[in-house]
Amino acid sequence: MAAREDGAGASEVRGRVTITEIARRAGVSVPTVSRVVNGRSDVSPQTRARVDDLLRRHGYRRRTAASGSRAALLDLVFNDLDSPWAVEIIRGVEEVAHAAGVGTVVSAIHGRSGDAREWMRNLRARASDGVVLVTSVLEPVLHQELRILGVPLVVVDPAGSPALEVPTIGAANWSGGMAATEHLLALGHRRIGLIAGPPRLLCSRARLDGYRAALEGAGVTVDGSLIQPGDFHPESGFTGCDALLDLPEPPTAVFAASDQMALGAIEALRRRGLRVPEDMSVVGFDDLPEVRWSAPPLTTVRQPLADMGKLAARTVLRLTRDEQPDAARVELGTELVVRASTAPPAQA
Repeated sequence: MAAREDGAGASEVRGRVTITEIARRAGVSVPTVSRVVNGRSDVSPQTRARVDDLLRRHGYRRRTAASGSRAALLDLVFNDLDSPWAVEIIRGVEEVAHAAGVGTVVSAIHGRSGDAREWMRNLRARASDGVVLVTSVLEPVLHQELRILGVPLVVVDPAGSPALEVPTIGAANWSGGMAATEHLLALGHRRIGLIAGPPRLLCSRARLDGYRAALEGAGVTVDGSLIQPGDFHPESGFTGCDALLDLPEPPTAVFAASDQMALGAIEALRRRGLRVPEDMSVVGFDDLPEVRWSAPPLTTVRQPLADMGKLAARTVLRLTRDEQPDAARVELGTELVVRASTAPPAQA
């Protein structure tokens, strides 16, 4: 005899089986059963009758909304929202969701277990159609609950290696890091500092690897003292650049693995009376809208943040219709944008 699982909403076992088992016995997908449970109309009469029969036989109690109906909703979840980077992703997701007549609920879980669990409780209550998870990690138990609920999940810029069955959307971070470093090498720089992103993130590690590959390809030894830790925020760009300037032989150029860190680095240089690019060249990564107005305008690697959001939204909406994405992992191209913050080193 099967034990009854604890929980709320569709994750509970009604009688003897979960919603996943109902789907298996009916020969349909979990999202299809979820649509029947939630009273959606986009299910064939024959499939609905088969699923309804199984639900009745196993005593599955439907989750109902107070109004008897609900709005179509898409959940967009970030680790935090204190970056213009997040705004670009939101803009892309919202554009696609709005065109599809779907509302967008934006949340931040701040990497805290309690916040993630509270978000999951809220998601169950509002019966979301799908989730776009951005640079965050859900605990395995919460990830499994999404599967049981039949809520499709797409991950943007995965923090770690995602489950194989979860579609992911990213950018070509390795080639972007390589392009930024090769640009500085082509200008004549040989001592090139790097202010890296959080090592737990795949995108950070890929940008670091691209930096190393470019140096090695040019026959330049990778100097570990020229690599400073960062967290993608301006303060770490400031402190990282300060540390590089304090070296006995400072670099002549800095590649910051995010635009915000690049702006922090420029401020560190300004406070020391140093000029960009005359005394040090600076390259960023992201191409946020404001960096073209920085002083000087920032050379950076453009990653298509809004396009990543659009593709993630389109993918999760396809999954809600039981349509599989064309590829489980998609990387959109990056592009070096040369502006006024880079120049040959003064001694060249």
